[in-house]
Amino acid sequence: MIKQPGIHLTIANTIIDLVQGDIKEHLPVARIPLRGDILGLGTTTSIDNGELMFVYDESDAETDIFKCHANTGGIHKVCPGDGSDHFPYVCFSSDATDMGYSIDLLSLNSNSDWRLADWVAAAIDGLDKPADLYGVRAKCQWDDLVITVASKLCLNQGSRNTNSGPTAGLGSSVYDSLQHYLLSDKPSSGTEAGIQYLGDALDWDCCGFFDTQPEKGRVTVAQAGANLHIHGVSVDHRYGGHLHHEHSCTRVLRVDELVIYPIETINQLGSDLAITDVDFDAGTLHFRVSNCGAMDVSDIGIDVVPDNRYSERQYLRLPWLAAGESENFTVVLSLTSGVHQVLVAVDPSGDIIEPQEDRKNNQVYLDCVVD
Repeated sequence: MIKQPGIHLTIANTIIDLVQGDIKEHLPVARIPLRGDILGLGTTTSIDNGELMFVYDESDAETDIFKCHANTGGIHKVCPGDGSDHFPYVCFSSDATDMGYSIDLLSLNSNSDWRLADWVAAAIDGLDKPADLYGVRAKCQWDDLVITVASKLCLNQGSRNTNSGPTAGLGSSVYDSLQHYLLSDKPSSGTEAGIQYLGDALDWDCCGFFDTQPEKGRVTVAQAGANLHIHGVSVDHRYGGHLHHEHSCTRVLRVDELVIYPIETINQLGSDLAITDVDFDAGTLHFRVSNCGAMDVSDIGIDVVPDNRYSERQYLRLPWLAAGESENFTVVLSLTSGVHQVLVAVDPSGDIIEPQEDRKNNQVYLDCVVD
């Protein structure tokens, strides 16, 4: 019997790294294959702020990525070169066409108090193919729906340095500080302070993931019980964003369709910066900065420090370095006669969250002799 191919998930960066300030790694939309039913979600840069929704178009068997605007809740289709086509966090599957489990909703014995996460959890409990991580597509009608948009989602670097542990910098809820919008028949339907009313678009297409181990922070916030992370668009394509399904003002009227996709394998992408080819000749230091990882990086610092004297440090900025690419640098050093040791380090402040093992190649010490 030939084994059928499973669904494979690629995670570019992680949720937990993103909320701790790892916003200088990027994956371009051109590297996301969108032919077929591609499950996914993501976040745009800290500059333009927004959420990414993966919407399957059955008419042309292709998935479109839409971005939600933080200031309006409106959406537009993301295209290469449109200014929002690099993402600090995004996850996406292989083609999942006809590989999901369409759930018999009547068999779930739901009740009126169920939230969307309850529907998804009950559906997964009934599957005979267990997995650590599941993709989710749903068509829902809402009584009231609160959505959030990722403005200020990416926390500053300081939160990484003053906290520790897998939930460092997350607070009681990472969504508390985000822009909130309400979809409802009436603007007064239990609207809380700080929630902006959008309109009555209550029929939504949703796509996201259910992680049985949310503490890993792969596709959901790394908090107990935060299993479901799901984004969506209204079917009229007026609005979109992160479905705040756990919010007290959110009430699902009914789930019209629910499909669950067990994820078979996970591939996590990241950057791996390295200093190579360091040489000193005739008063000039030569070196190369390489991105050996799978994500582009932006606005990264480079230190050149002779003899551990930071008063003589030279500091360079690298505006952009795509995955797999390198850039050569030359720096003139005014060194006195004798033996010197020069440090060359890329990303000395740790803006990019790399595993400690991968950071060993971020710096090189070179012994130089000046006549």
